[in-house]
Formats: sequence, C-alpha cells, structure tokens
Amino acid sequence: MKKFNLHCPIRKPNPYKKRLLAAQTIPNLVNRNFKVGMPGQVLLTDITYIFYGKGKKAYLSVIKDAATGETLSHVLSENLRVEFVLDTVGLLMLGKAFILKKTAFLHSDQGPHYTSIKYLQVLNNLEITQSMSRRGNCWDNAPQESFFGHMKDELHLNQCDTFEKLQKEIDDYFDYYNNDRPQWNLNQLTPVEFRNLLLEAKPGLPMIITKKSPLLPTVILR
Repeated sequence: MKKFNLHCPIRKPNPYKKRLLAAQTIPNLVNRNFKVGMPGQVLLTDITYIFYGKGKKAYLSVIKDAATGETLSHVLSENLRVEFVLDTVGLLMLGKAFILKKTAFLHSDQGPHYTSIKYLQVLNNLEITQSMSRRGNCWDNAPQESFFGHMKDELHLNQCDTFEKLQKEIDDYFDYYNNDRPQWNLNQLTPVEFRNLLLEAKPGLPMIITKKSPLLPTVILR
C-alpha cells in the first residue's frame, strides 16, 4: 500500500458499544422483588435532577435500602460527571450504620453512569454485585422513581436560591425521612425503626443496630 501511497483508515473503538455490551451481560437480580425483608441485601440507586433558584439545576445521586426504604447515601452535584455517582458508593461504605451482607447487590437502571468502566471497577473492588433493570423499563426500579417524586413534592425548593441552601435542605430532609417520618407501608414506623424491627426479628444478621442513623459526611461537587 505504501507503493501506491494508499492509507487504510483505522476504526476507533466505540466506548458506547462497550458500555452497552456490559449492560447486556448484567442480570436483573431484583426482578421487582423489592421487599426481601432483610436489610443490607438489596440496595437501589438512581439519579434525579432538581431545579432551584432562578433556572438553576442540580443532580442528586441516592442509594436506598429496598427492605426498609432507608436512605443510606446521597451526593448532590452541579454536574453529571461520573465521580458523583462513585462518591455515593464511597459514602455508603464510609457511613456504615450496618454491615452489608456478602450477598448484597446494588440495583440501577442502564444509565451511562452505571455502565461506565469506572463504576464497574469500583463495585468490583468493593465486592458488591451489580444488578440492572431491563433497558427502558422504569418499573424495574419503581421504589426509587416513586421516592424522588414524593421527595420533590416535600422539599422547600422555593427557599433554596443557592447551591449551599439546597444542600442543607436535602441533608435535613433525608435525616427527617429516615428518623422522623412514619410510613404506612412500614407499619407506620420510620425507615430506621423498621430496620431495627427487622434486625431484632432476625438477630443472626451480621449488622450493628443504631438508634438513630448517623448523618453521612456531605460531599459537594462542582
């Protein structure tokens, strides 16, 4: 080819195709069986956007326990870089009010953050099994979707004109939601009270019971 001055184009690898292939190989371990009756077994995660101030937008990443509805970790960010999702997983491990079961898995949709190589590596390093919804099926992660809807209705977003005020509003809300807000589907107990009730009923679980969920350290990404 050199002789005739010809050049063969080299096709660049497609990162999206690699992520899509990874998502196709990750099973849906939850299969909509959200109420397993065992804390620390099935964890749900998702991202939502929040409008505040004058046309401002922030992004919230949350991890919840499917059995109790307790919010275990959250990070608020002004951008959608994958790092704020990785930090949500990191805070989950740092703020342990309990020890995850060895068979625990973290369920998400097939968004680009959850199919990224970095995210897969973090879960692999922490030995957390990954579960994924079917593509384009919001019902496979319904509790998270429902939670975000109720949360936005209850937040006082009209009082948040800065990112710092929004951060405090969300931190306070999660503390209230976990510790002070009874829920009908939890026998009118708070998520923390219901978690403790489940643990008392199954004392063999390798977890530490705490009277009040500790507030996790705040991470602000810009």
